[in-house]
Amino acid sequence: MHSVVISGTGLYQPPHIISNAELVAAFNAYADLQNAQHADEIAAGTRAPLTHSSVEFIEKASGIKQRYVIEKDGVLDPTRMYPRFQERSDEQLSLMAEIAVDAARKAIAAAGKQPADVDAIFCASANMQRPYPAMAVEIQQALGASGYGFDMNVACSSATFAIEQAYNAVRSGASKCVLVVNPEITSAHLEWKDRDCHFIFGDVCTALIIERADTATSADQWEILGTKLVTQFSNAIRNNFGFMNRAEDSDPNARDKTFKQEGRKVFKEVVPMAAAHIEAHLGTLETAPSSVRRFWLHQANLGMNQLIIKKLIGESMGASGSDVAPLILDTYANTASAGSIIAFHEHRGDLKAGDLGVICSFGAGYSIGSVIVKKR
Repeated sequence: MHSVVISGTGLYQPPHIISNAELVAAFNAYADLQNAQHADEIAAGTRAPLTHSSVEFIEKASGIKQRYVIEKDGVLDPTRMYPRFQERSDEQLSLMAEIAVDAARKAIAAAGKQPADVDAIFCASANMQRPYPAMAVEIQQALGASGYGFDMNVACSSATFAIEQAYNAVRSGASKCVLVVNPEITSAHLEWKDRDCHFIFGDVCTALIIERADTATSADQWEILGTKLVTQFSNAIRNNFGFMNRAEDSDPNARDKTFKQEGRKVFKEVVPMAAAHIEAHLGTLETAPSSVRRFWLHQANLGMNQLIIKKLIGESMGASGSDVAPLILDTYANTASAGSIIAFHEHRGDLKAGDLGVICSFGAGYSIGSVIVKKR
């Protein structure tokens, strides 16, 4: 078995920012339009009026202050409330592949590699742009990479689940250099018309190069000491959009065709699961959570991360995170599978050789994935 390292990371950051104030103004205008349109039903008591959102509500509920999006005008249009993308021909590079190639090129450069050195690509995302051909194969062609590629989806845990596949492929010798890429166009599957979740997501793409340690040349290398995955079925986070909808004659605009969750239930159930998962994983290496220099956690909700860290090491995080568990949620919002990788990308430069870290994601499924790394 070969030693395996993460030798480069890349980040695509969309060109537009939506502040909480902008988002609230758009949502409240939408709510007013809907309440006016259905005034008679509301007066008769057969329909509940939509309640306004607020900046204070969003920040208290999540810790999010803004989000990046690929297109903002459609999202902020009270008569539309979702992004406005231009359809592309089959001969053009797909939008998801485009942002993935951007992040991938940055990760490849950071690792000191060339696209031809990559012999496997795993495109791991909460939602794929299409069923087939695989996004990974389109990304492979656009980069000029060799080998093979495939798509995988484990919702917000997609990145860590893909890292395990890459780790196993490289250490077994099946692959030498794997690109894991996580394009998340969450703005297209978020229900911007729902006060309880309209603020949650943002768009982004992350990428990682995972390769044999004896071929790595970058100055910044992180040895993967182990990975651990677990799933437990739950309907608390769900999206029913898919190819079966037409055959079922279901409403394509029904509420269940976009992101939907039971937030309080998710919080109550996932926090103890994630903390116990990380502690158990560290236990396999006879390592206590207090020995970990940094935790790069999934960025879904500030309160969740605060409680997970408190359960693990007894330390309280502030509203801006902490040195042991940095926060990027306030700037990027929830970016599905990319969140923990953004945290790793932006908050690892100050660690020293020998320092331990844990990348951990958790989300729909339920699914939890953790990766223990050591700075070389």
